[in-house]
Amino acid sequence: MQMFNVKVRGMNRIKKVVVVCAVIGVAAIFINAVKTTSVPLKTVDTATENKDSLSLVEDYNIYALKIPAGINFAGERVPVEDPDVRERLDRELLVNTYWQSNGMLLIKRAHKYFPIIEPILKYHGVPDDFKYLAVIESGLTQAVSPAGATGFWQLMKATAKERGLEVNDNVDERYHIQKSTEAACVYLKKAKERFGNWTMAAAAYNAGNYGMARQMDRQEIKGYYNVLLGEETGRYVFRILAIKEILSNPEAYGFNFDKEDLYTHIPVNEVTVDTAVSSFPKFAKEFGINYKILKIHNPWLRDDHLNNASRKEYIIKIPKPGYYPPMK
Repeated sequence: MQMFNVKVRGMNRIKKVVVVCAVIGVAAIFINAVKTTSVPLKTVDTATENKDSLSLVEDYNIYALKIPAGINFAGERVPVEDPDVRERLDRELLVNTYWQSNGMLLIKRAHKYFPIIEPILKYHGVPDDFKYLAVIESGLTQAVSPAGATGFWQLMKATAKERGLEVNDNVDERYHIQKSTEAACVYLKKAKERFGNWTMAAAAYNAGNYGMARQMDRQEIKGYYNVLLGEETGRYVFRILAIKEILSNPEAYGFNFDKEDLYTHIPVNEVTVDTAVSSFPKFAKEFGINYKILKIHNPWLRDDHLNNASRKEYIIKIPKPGYYPPMK
């Protein structure tokens, strides 16, 4: 009996030790959790003070976005009091704000290519906002779509030829930034003349003049924001609006960079060619560059030679010395 009491007392001591250890363990976990979660949240303003010292865990937050006051396209008001319009704009702002890698690339490319596009738009009387149409069409790259649309402005072969661009095995001016921008301006001005406003002209660039006219006639309604459209065209203008807002105010949307981070246009000399060129690799070497660099600055040259039986004049851009490493 005495032996039994000793065992009971021993078991009670063990239980007490286990309970105390458990309490200490829980307390330690709780204290550690409090330390982990009690880091003060930084606001959007303070998060940009020192980008080199930011901690991904501490500073990465997802915020709902405010619809910008007075948002417009080419000076034409966006009816954000319409809940459908508001939600569609909100979607594109969110998608493009939080696709950070793509957004940063667009900001960098815009710094390089907008100075080429902007004066051409101005010369043709097309609003400056249309430079953002080129951004959503191609990401400011020489993209080729599955349907064959090509270049910054994603022109189809037939459309390009209608607008006076040369498209053949040797030369494809859809890859020529200046000439393709001019062709896009011609299309946009005709669409504006047909529909009466720039917003509809932008939508028609995606759906075609006939496509937009047919939908408005079918639905007995006018105006981009009033007509029911397919997924792509229905998002099209809203994507332009979102990209315009973000690229115009990148810091407000969390994009932090220094000027030296941005891509820049390399100055060039222009060489006029009015004969056939048997070898562009050899042609490039005559100017101290290689074939790759020649093609970077003249992507509209589609082969390693030029036939040019008609003796047409072509202007070929050669980068000025000092911007690329010496050719080996």
